[in-house]
Amino acid sequence: MKVEINGAAHDLADEATVADALAAIAAPEKGVAVAVDGLVVRRADWPSTRLAAGAAVEVLTAVQGG
Repeated sequence: MKVEINGAAHDLADEATVADALAAIAAPEKGVAVAVDGLVVRRADWPSTRLAAGAAVEVLTAVQGG
């Protein structure tokens, strides 16, 4: 199925989860927040939150500085 991750189209398995989407873009394991279709997904729920075809996944990485 196709999903959008940070604005780019990606092909994932039909049963893909948020964790699978993060693996597809090699996202870091820490310092990351995820929203699916505008709703924040808790880290504990990443492995069990399935994505629907056409889902918009936003992955945000924390940055230090000021």
